[in-house]
Amino acid sequence: MNKILEVIKSRRSIRKYLPEPLKQAELDAILEAGLYAPSAHNDQPWHFTVIRDRALLDRISRLSKEGMVKSELDWMRAMGANAGLHIFYGAPAVVVVSMRKGALSPLVDCSAAIENMLLAAESLDIGSCWIGLARFWFNMKEEVKRLNLPEGYEPCYSVALGYKAQRPSKALPRRSDAIAYID
Repeated sequence: MNKILEVIKSRRSIRKYLPEPLKQAELDAILEAGLYAPSAHNDQPWHFTVIRDRALLDRISRLSKEGMVKSELDWMRAMGANAGLHIFYGAPAVVVVSMRKGALSPLVDCSAAIENMLLAAESLDIGSCWIGLARFWFNMKEEVKRLNLPEGYEPCYSVALGYKAQRPSKALPRRSDAIAYID
């Protein structure tokens, strides 16, 4: 099978990581893959902030969980109240992906960059997980100043990265009714 298709089919969200930091060359390769994502009108409206500071990652997790317990969703409140949950699952590195306000389609473009990073990580046998729960922290303007983002950018998602402490099972079956042809 084609290597790219193999990587796509084998990638899983990893939620358990070894504590060792990623090699810089591997992290650089993953970030570069994000830079090569397609974007509307070639805007490239992304900015990547790599966080390896354990105290800051713990702070983001704690404050995000405080927001989660106020959610209207039962499952979200339960996750926020789970004392054992760290929203980054102990990953040694987290990439905060920020989007430039006013770009043509910044959220879609940043999502493409994230998918490129997830696939690049898998190709290097590095675990990754697309994290949306940090949005509770992203809504805290004073906290977000810690990221020193360029003017006009706001965080949208984050990606946990680290060496896999578990090997995921095969992919669940995909819906067979998700494709239609019009000839």
